[in-house]
Amino acid sequence: MERLIGRTHECQELQWSMDSQRSELIILYGRRRVGKTFLVRRFFDDRYSFHFVGAHRKKKAEQLKNFREALSYYSHCDDLPDIDNWHDAFLQLGRYLESCDEKRKVLFFDEMPWIDTQGSEFVEELEYFWSSWVQNRDDIVLIACGSATSWMKDKLEDNRGGLHNRITHRIYLRPFYLNECKEYLIEHGFDWDEYQIMQCYMLFGGVPFYLSLLKPYMSLPENVDSLIFRRGGELSGEFDELYNALFNKADRYINIVRLLSTRREGFTRKEIEEKTGYSGGSLTKMLDNLERCDFTVSYSQFGNKSKLTLYRLADFYTLFYFRYVENNRSRDDQYWQHHFMDRSVESWEGFSFEEICLRHLPHIKQGLGISGIATESSAWRFIPQKGDERKGAQVDLVIKRVDKIVHLVEMKFSEPPYTISKEYEDKLKARRNLFMEMAGVKRGVVITFVTPAGVSQGIHSSIVHSQLTAKHLFADVL
Repeated sequence: MERLIGRTHECQELQWSMDSQRSELIILYGRRRVGKTFLVRRFFDDRYSFHFVGAHRKKKAEQLKNFREALSYYSHCDDLPDIDNWHDAFLQLGRYLESCDEKRKVLFFDEMPWIDTQGSEFVEELEYFWSSWVQNRDDIVLIACGSATSWMKDKLEDNRGGLHNRITHRIYLRPFYLNECKEYLIEHGFDWDEYQIMQCYMLFGGVPFYLSLLKPYMSLPENVDSLIFRRGGELSGEFDELYNALFNKADRYINIVRLLSTRREGFTRKEIEEKTGYSGGSLTKMLDNLERCDFTVSYSQFGNKSKLTLYRLADFYTLFYFRYVENNRSRDDQYWQHHFMDRSVESWEGFSFEEICLRHLPHIKQGLGISGIATESSAWRFIPQKGDERKGAQVDLVIKRVDKIVHLVEMKFSEPPYTISKEYEDKLKARRNLFMEMAGVKRGVVITFVTPAGVSQGIHSSIVHSQLTAKHLFADVL
């Protein structure tokens, strides 16, 4: 049986629910392919009182037919009556559970958002089942799992009906960090170094399902070609499947992420409205849903001006898809092997490395020794007005500490130690001075570098106040 990598906190949450003296309602959510089902299966060793999986785009009748079959399997009863509504479905489930001998009865509803078809009244009957039956018992552990994070939040977490304030555990399953990816790859026979693992992360993020498709006897470029560029590759159709499985009107969401892919520093909401034509509550909902599913990230600009919040594309697979897959007409089954050394790839790797660093902010703070210090993380950019001769400037990560130190973080992807030239030193000084002027900060602004192999020591490296390397990004967060 494959070993569970990481997920220590999540397993603690599940264990607490099993040790509890009351019934527990757990919602488990996270982006598609992140390993939610695998976590539950490994923790419970596939031993449940009842397990039901929603079917994608199946109507109510088909869902109920599948539910009856699952109930028949777990109850060892072949002559269950037909079930044609969710009220009767939960009624039959309750009768079966009353006959179970297990001390704690685990109910695992996987892909719950897919069960809730239009007009099915599934959520209303789940509410009634909980409030009329489960809450009178102390032996039920119900796990509601789903990738459509927006549904999980709207229908369960923010429920104002029978499930209001009934949720006892909320488990968000994030993608792997770099150290967990390294542990996973080593476990599966890979001998890639940390630089290669970072390149792998730029393509697949920390999504365990994507990692599970990699072959240790292939190089990374060979794996990419086999999975993405080869006709019939296992990820060749992943993009459309990914968004259409999660969102209604997926084309609207795709239009937003396509826009965000065109500017590395991101867009303000106003800019998104102007470019897409979407506005109001519908745009708010789409932006929230994208962020809940880990496709985008929003962050304030320095000074906490909420109206200037930036939205940035954060999903590594989506970034790669728009850059190299969507408009690829080469029909070259070895496209990545032929092009991964191109100069244009260096630019994409640089942008992707910045995303890695932003994803590993806890590691950066730990590496700087400020994990225990209150901080605010933001971005900063200066766009000169008409007639202003100063050049625009951007800092993608600003860390403001409560002790009045401000880190301007530079993130550079380079296999050898990064060399700072005189021209770049002058640019860093000018940017720091401009930041201090525009942000109204008089002192305590320092420059921090994050690079895989560190900054090469030289006459221009003295501008660097502190630096972090791959070992800090790959560290366990304490």
